[in-house]
Amino acid sequence: MAFLVLSNGTVFEGTSIGAQLDSVGELVFNTGVVGYLEMITDPAYAGQILVQTFPLCGNYGVIESDFEGECALAGFVARSVCETPSNFRSQYDLTRYFREHGIPAIVGIDTRELTRILREEGSMNAMICDSIPESLDGIRAYCVKQRVASVSAKESVVYPAEGEEKYRVTLVDYGTKKSLIRTLCALGCTVKVVPYNTTAEEILSDKPSGVVLSGGPGNPEDNPECAAELAKIIGELPVFAVGLGHQLAALALGGRVERLPLGHRGGNHPVREIGGSRTYITSQNHGYAVDAESLSHVGIERYTNANDGTCEGMEYPAKKCFTLQFTPDTLGGAHSTSFLYDRFIEMLEQ
Repeated sequence: MAFLVLSNGTVFEGTSIGAQLDSVGELVFNTGVVGYLEMITDPAYAGQILVQTFPLCGNYGVIESDFEGECALAGFVARSVCETPSNFRSQYDLTRYFREHGIPAIVGIDTRELTRILREEGSMNAMICDSIPESLDGIRAYCVKQRVASVSAKESVVYPAEGEEKYRVTLVDYGTKKSLIRTLCALGCTVKVVPYNTTAEEILSDKPSGVVLSGGPGNPEDNPECAAELAKIIGELPVFAVGLGHQLAALALGGRVERLPLGHRGGNHPVREIGGSRTYITSQNHGYAVDAESLSHVGIERYTNANDGTCEGMEYPAKKCFTLQFTPDTLGGAHSTSFLYDRFIEMLEQ
């Protein structure tokens, strides 16, 4: 027996299938039907307890080559986890994964009711535990802070281009997904991944063709030193940013960010091209959004979320900088936004 205790006092009873330890985190939900491996290994979930809204996960087991990074979750919640996965690529089951990686996980939860609570009251903190605490103070006081350092690369690593090297790109790792690196390499880029706190002087002295800013966890305003270094880079080299990198670029150029009530987490978020006729279905994972109006002096909003109108993409023509709130899909899914990588390649060529 295990419990999921919400900061508003609501308690759900379930069964523990993960590490036997108490854990507090920010409770968020993802609406994806598939892709649970990519979810639980996305570094942008650092410090959060992830709720899978689809009632079943684990049915195709654990496939390590599909991992996006190291699991940084504070916990995992599901209605049901398959104990006998069936897939020719499966290596072992999800229960073993959680236990070996020290991740508390609880199943048997009414995730539909749980999601309704979150949709009505907004993201909140919660605890996975084996006994209900007498006080909720510790749960309520929790905050996802300074998580970038915990998920960023500890030292520089170079990934060679597939085939002939066309460009040398520096990727600043705020919690990058491996698929971003693979895509850049497939486009002919040799990618040098550097830690989040690498200085602008170090990056510029290496003379790369361009710079990529990765996604990552938490509040972008917790990383003022990163924004300060980016302010020295943007305008000097072509810059392409996604996720947290998109938000940090906005801060570096004098913009503002705002916290979203629920955030955008799932594989079905509609993004409209401003001034165009296309709407793209995107995969997203973030709790903050850029205030496009605060950047009107230097940038142009290119994409907006069709559900809530929040900013999904900015272009800074005079700065040779293009940023997106989502990561364009090219591998293992829809390819409708892969052309956005081509825009970065065009910037490098110019």
